[in-house]
Amino acid sequence: MNATDKTIAKANLFSRLFDGVDDLNRLAIETVDGQRISYGDLVAHAGRMANVLVERGVKPGDRVAAQTDKSVPGLVLYLATVRAGAVYLPLNTAYTLNELEYFITDAEPSLVVCDPSKAQGIGAIAAKVGATVETLGADGKGSLTDAAARAKPDFVTVARADDDLAAILYTSGTTGRSKGAMLTHDNLASNSLSLVDYWRFTDKDVLIHALPIYHTHGLFVASNVTLFARASMIFLPKFDPELIIKLMARATVLMGVPTFYTRLLQSPSLTHESTKHMRLFISGSAPLLADTHREWAARTGHAVLERYGMTETNMNTSNPYDGDRVAGAVGLPLPGVSVRVTDPETGAELKRDTIGMIEVKGSNVFKGYWRMPEKTKAEFRDDGFFITGDLGKIDTKGYVHILGRGKDLVISGGFNVYPKEIESEIDAMPGVIESAVIGVPHADFGEGVTAVVVCDKGAAVSEASVLNALDGRLAKFKMPKRVFVVDELPRNAMGKVQKNILRDTYAGIYAKAK
Repeated sequence: MNATDKTIAKANLFSRLFDGVDDLNRLAIETVDGQRISYGDLVAHAGRMANVLVERGVKPGDRVAAQTDKSVPGLVLYLATVRAGAVYLPLNTAYTLNELEYFITDAEPSLVVCDPSKAQGIGAIAAKVGATVETLGADGKGSLTDAAARAKPDFVTVARADDDLAAILYTSGTTGRSKGAMLTHDNLASNSLSLVDYWRFTDKDVLIHALPIYHTHGLFVASNVTLFARASMIFLPKFDPELIIKLMARATVLMGVPTFYTRLLQSPSLTHESTKHMRLFISGSAPLLADTHREWAARTGHAVLERYGMTETNMNTSNPYDGDRVAGAVGLPLPGVSVRVTDPETGAELKRDTIGMIEVKGSNVFKGYWRMPEKTKAEFRDDGFFITGDLGKIDTKGYVHILGRGKDLVISGGFNVYPKEIESEIDAMPGVIESAVIGVPHADFGEGVTAVVVCDKGAAVSEASVLNALDGRLAKFKMPKRVFVVDELPRNAMGKVQKNILRDTYAGIYAKAK
């Protein structure tokens, strides 16, 4: 093997994760039922499963789709797929057969792995693209693990180049056709190594892993960062607040979505004492309310570290490990990542504290959308910056603030209205838990500014009280024309508010407005 071949071989994410592990007996994963899996075990398990993939006809570059509940074998499947040089395609466990048909026929995997209970329905879809089906249940058992138990652990990791695909993750598809973001071996490796350094991960860390593994956050950030640091993780099948608080006595890091933190705050067990062994609490995937940030600090003595990432880019920014973790901000650009704010119409870069379109560039940014060359071209500037679709600003200290999706921008009477500005005002009102501001079709104004508000039980919050509180604090064109008080906001699996559903729900409220 010449020097170039060595470079290519090392580019495989699996090789970069596991080559040079100084102690294969080092603990990598422990489970709530008492399993303890070492780094050596993971390498062997991935070797067995990679051999099964090859036996099933999976070739380098082929897609392996997986709709499986969270389990250690599910994580091993990801590692084995990458090790075999194939492309991992995780699918949300909530997707219906109708939704799966789109993803499977679009990605054309050679193998689909699913829960045994779904094998018949998914098998009919897989047959349309000539894919084989294997099963893997929530208990970690199925035809895939049965075959892996009989396979040999030795497997020569397939050489891959930095730019070869390691994974395809489909975007949430809240508007239009869902797109497959193509992520390379170097996209994933470089970003994870950057986070290891930025968040000060070491082999002494123990991560509470309570996130799903069909998403960037749980699969690539939590898992890859832990493994690159030679740390260990406590692998939970789902989010369990009381169990997590108990585990904090011997863990050091928790990665979560805002819902984790709001639910943990509901427990009287959450105190300075119960969190004193913890080093770091990280939040992402959706905005963390400033009130939650402040309440967490008061209850625990820890400041939550909020960061900003996307399916297409992995992580872009993070509040600093040392220094101010600013509530409502997603921090500074990570090393090697460039962030700028531009005019959405012209693409011209804007000055600090001016709201515009967030654009990013770096080795973390994806290769493009699967089989969508025109869409890929449209989303990149000529100088290589990716247009995120997120509206935001960079303040005078360099901190990035996300103010909403571009598609969530409300244009009322010809004026641009940024929902986050109004939401921040409403969220600060007594009795309000959170709010979502949307634009709804309006005969006179094009879009009517509309607020949907969630309150504490028994709080005296009404449409009139919200409008009275906002009067004089906002320009007239920003004032909501209607306010609706509801029990909860619709969210996707990662806790993001689904404003598209709200827009559909309230679409006709101004139909007769004159």
